[in-house]
Amino acid sequence: MNFTELIKTRTVGTREIKSTLIMTSFPADTAALPWWQAALLLAPVLAAGAAAVFAGRKASAQNPIDEYSQGGPAAGSALTWRAARWASSAGLASAALSTSIVLFGLSGNGFAVRADISGALMLLLVTFVGWVIVRYSHPYLGGELSQGHYVRWLMATLAAVGVVVTTNQMIVLVVAWMATSMSLHRLLTFFSDRPAAVVAAHKKFIVGRAADLCMVGAAILFGVSFNTLHIDQMVVHAAGSALTQTAQAGVLLIVVAALLKCAQLPFHGWLIQVMEAPTPVSALLHAGIVNLGGFVLIRFAPLVSEVPAAQALLVTVGTATALLAALVMTTRISVKVMLAWSTCAQMGFMLMQCGLGVWDMALLHLLAHSLYKAHAFLSAGGAVRRATVAQMTPRASMPGFTGLAVGVLIGAGMTLAAKAAWGVLAPTIILAPALWVLGGIVALALVPLVHAQSLRVGGWWLVLLVLGAFGVSFSYIGLHLLFSTWILPTTAQPPAALWIAVAIAFALLFALQSLIRLAPQSMPVRRLYPWFYGGLFLDEKFNNIVFSFWPPPAPKSKPERSALPRSLPVERP
Repeated sequence: MNFTELIKTRTVGTREIKSTLIMTSFPADTAALPWWQAALLLAPVLAAGAAAVFAGRKASAQNPIDEYSQGGPAAGSALTWRAARWASSAGLASAALSTSIVLFGLSGNGFAVRADISGALMLLLVTFVGWVIVRYSHPYLGGELSQGHYVRWLMATLAAVGVVVTTNQMIVLVVAWMATSMSLHRLLTFFSDRPAAVVAAHKKFIVGRAADLCMVGAAILFGVSFNTLHIDQMVVHAAGSALTQTAQAGVLLIVVAALLKCAQLPFHGWLIQVMEAPTPVSALLHAGIVNLGGFVLIRFAPLVSEVPAAQALLVTVGTATALLAALVMTTRISVKVMLAWSTCAQMGFMLMQCGLGVWDMALLHLLAHSLYKAHAFLSAGGAVRRATVAQMTPRASMPGFTGLAVGVLIGAGMTLAAKAAWGVLAPTIILAPALWVLGGIVALALVPLVHAQSLRVGGWWLVLLVLGAFGVSFSYIGLHLLFSTWILPTTAQPPAALWIAVAIAFALLFALQSLIRLAPQSMPVRRLYPWFYGGLFLDEKFNNIVFSFWPPPAPKSKPERSALPRSLPVERP
C-alpha cells in the first residue's frame, strides 16, 4: 500500500498550524470495481431486501384468526422466518467472502459502491450481528401475532444499514440513512400499545428527522463545493486544496448528524427509554445502528480533520457525554438501562476519538463495542441467574487508598512497559500525543483489576494481575499499529488544547469515581447522587421543549387474542 504525505498549513487565530495527513494515494480505491465484486458487496442488501418484501407479503396475506386455526402464529410465520434465516446466512457468507477479497488487495469503486477494508469489516459486522439476531428473535417472539411485521422491518433495517456501509454516492447514503431510521421506528413501536414505547420512539423520530435534515444539507453543500457526489472524489479534492467555507459548513452538518445519530447530550434520552422494544431490537440498535454516525465520520475523516471547529465539537460533546453517562450508569440497577447508558458513554468516547484524529482507534472501538453490546443485550435474560450466583459468592472488600494507589502504579507502569516493548519490536513507532492520552485512559481503566482482596492474597494473584494489565496495554498499542498501518491509515494532529482537555476531564472522572468507591456515604457523593441519577435532568428539559410543539401520539390498542388455538368453524346442516 502506497502512502503520500501531505503537509498543510491552516491559520487559527494568529497562529499557523501545520497538520500532517498520512493518506492513501488511492491507487486501489479509485480503481474500477468489477461487476462481480460489486454484486458480491450488494448481495447482503439484496438478500435482506428480498426477505423483507417476502415477509411483507406474507404479513398482509395472513389473517390472525386463520393463523390460530392452523396451529398458532409460529405455524403461520414459519416460511417468513425461514426466508429471513436464509437471507441472513447468504448475506453473512457473501460479506465474509467480500472481506477476504478486499484483504487480498482487490478494492475499488464502481456501480455506486465502494470496496475497502474499513467498509468490508463494517459490512461483515452488520451481517454477523443480523444473522445472530434473526436466530435469536424467532423463539423470542414465539406466540406474537405480528411476527411477519417484525421480520419485514428487521430485514428492511439490515438492508438499509448495508447500503450505508457500502455506498460511495452521497445521495444514496442520505436516502439509506433516512431509510434506516424509518424502518427502525417500526421496530421500536412493535409494542405500540405501551405508552412508554410510543413516547421513546417519538423522541427518536424527532431526533432522527433533525439528523436527516443535516445530512441533506451536507449533501447539497458538498455537491456545490466539490462538483461531485462521489465520496472518494470528495476526499481526493479535499487532499489537494484547502476546504472552502461551504465545504466546512457541510462537514459541520455531518458532525451534527453523527452526534444526533449517536445519542449524544442533550439528545440522549430516547436511547435510554427505547428499552420497551423487544430485546433483539435493542441489541440491533446498540450494536449496529447507533454506530452509523461514527462510521460516516470515518468515511469523511480527511474532511473532518481539516475543520478545527468540527474536531472541537466532537471532542467537547463526546467527552461530556462519556463522562456523564459513565457516572449515571453507576446509579442504575436495571440491566438494560445500565447497558443503554453504557452505549451512550461508549459512543461519546468513539466520537471523542474521531475529534482527536485517531480514526483507526475509533474504528476499532466501533467494532469491539458492537460485538460486546450485542452479546450483553442478548444475554441480559440471564441477569437474574448471575445475580443469584453473585449473592452466594463471598464478596471481596472494596479497595482502600493503598489498593487504589497500587492499581494506578500498576496501570501506568504496565502501559509504559508495553510502549517500551513495542519500541523494541517496532523501533520506528511514534505515538501521537492523542494516543498517549488514550494510553493514560487505558492505564486508569486497569485500576479496577487490582482489588484489596487480591493484594492481601499476594503471591501469584498479584503476578497474574500485573501480567494481565501488561497484556491489555500491549494489545491496545498493537491493535493501533495494525489498524493504522493496514486498515485506516488516515491520521491527523489535532490542536494541543483538545487532547489536554480530554486528559484533564478523564483524570477528574477517575478522581470522582475513586471518591465514590472510597467514601460512598460522604456528603459530596450524597449531594451529587440525585443529579447523576437524573442525568442532570437534561432529558426532562428536552421533553418540555420538544413536546410543547410536537406531542407524542396516543398508544394504539391491539386486538385481544386467546391463549389457546381457535378451532375451525363447523358447518351446521
